[in-house]
Amino acid sequence: MSAGARLRPVRMQRVALVARDEDLGAVLDVVGAAGAVQLEPLPAGDAAPDASPADIAAGAVRRDGCAALPGWCPQEDRAALADRIAPLGGALVPLPAPRGVDPPTQLAEAGPAHRAFAPLVRTYGVVPYDDVDPTVPAGIAYVLMFGMMFGDAGQGLLLLAAGLVLRLRPPRRLARWRGAWLFLAGAGLASTAFGALYGEYFGPTGLAPALWLEPLAEPVRLLVAGIVLGGALLAVAYAVGVVNRWREGSAAFALYAPSGVAGAGLFAGFAALAAGWYFRSTPLAAAGAILAVAGLGLAGAGLRAAAGPGAAGAAQTVVQLFDLVVRVCSNAVSFARLAAFGLTHAALGAVVWQGTTGLWHRGGGWPVAAVVLFAAGNAVTFGLEALVAGVQALRLEYYELFSRVFETTGRPFRPWRIAPPEKGVPT
Repeated sequence: MSAGARLRPVRMQRVALVARDEDLGAVLDVVGAAGAVQLEPLPAGDAAPDASPADIAAGAVRRDGCAALPGWCPQEDRAALADRIAPLGGALVPLPAPRGVDPPTQLAEAGPAHRAFAPLVRTYGVVPYDDVDPTVPAGIAYVLMFGMMFGDAGQGLLLLAAGLVLRLRPPRRLARWRGAWLFLAGAGLASTAFGALYGEYFGPTGLAPALWLEPLAEPVRLLVAGIVLGGALLAVAYAVGVVNRWREGSAAFALYAPSGVAGAGLFAGFAALAAGWYFRSTPLAAAGAILAVAGLGLAGAGLRAAAGPGAAGAAQTVVQLFDLVVRVCSNAVSFARLAAFGLTHAALGAVVWQGTTGLWHRGGGWPVAAVVLFAAGNAVTFGLEALVAGVQALRLEYYELFSRVFETTGRPFRPWRIAPPEKGVPT
């Protein structure tokens, strides 16, 4: 599969399943066993994926002793399925797609990374048929944000080990989650990397120096880094959004949409303004101001055209532009939570470590209490911070990133299947 094919849903073909009335049952048996066609026998909507062959046949269009059922089939599967039903008197005829109807979406799910990260996108919604499939980039962004907030090399290695156990020898109760092992291992690897950068190994134990910075010693620097990382992720989201708007509508839609070139220009302008202020560069700040005004003008033109003429349309445009500016700024600043929760994790680790060392140096039987405190404190920190970092990374993914990638959601590809008979049940 080519790289381009991996970045978009499976290509669908509108088809008509055609057979003589007396052959329709046998043809449906083959089609249902293949599970490769979404049939639409009823004008009201799609056929239920578990409908019986009799129900499907009853919804067929009949004329001159022949029956026809419209539907959708993956392009790469159509020829093989057509060859299988041809000896039975059936045909799978390609049709032009109806106007105004988007094909159903089936993601390619090529490779373990895609399968591991797919629930992250599926929980948000169905990727529109014309859009870029963001599954793998979204998964990488998630584990990166999680790692920055859960930056501890010792606890990260525990997550990595848990992911490997889930892959190699999962407990019976967790066997159905085996496909998520890469998700867990990726989060553990990112946490380990950030922990090494922070010098955190089950807290500030001093096992190794910080390769970059100590969070509690340089909180402002960490805060800036969190916003910069968020800005980079937003830039990627805007780039994907521009491509999606182009595919969904036209070049004009991609140009004027707040999640297209207009919004990207406004965001880039504000980013350049902030960089110019930070580095005290007047030319950079001036270029940022020009870019922001241009982006705001494009967005305003698009919003004005959508709002309609008159004073009401003008007022609506002004309000929407104000909302756009506020959202662009607040979404960027929202990534400061990457640093905030990283600081929280480091602070909890420091409290546990200070208590542990204080008990250890008291002598007598206190070292035993120190070991217990160290183990229990890290267990509590691990559980609490893993939950918080997981939820906050998900929030940033959905509200800050996906809001630019997606304008709408699609409908899933639900092929009709004949369920296999249960064991011991006669057919």
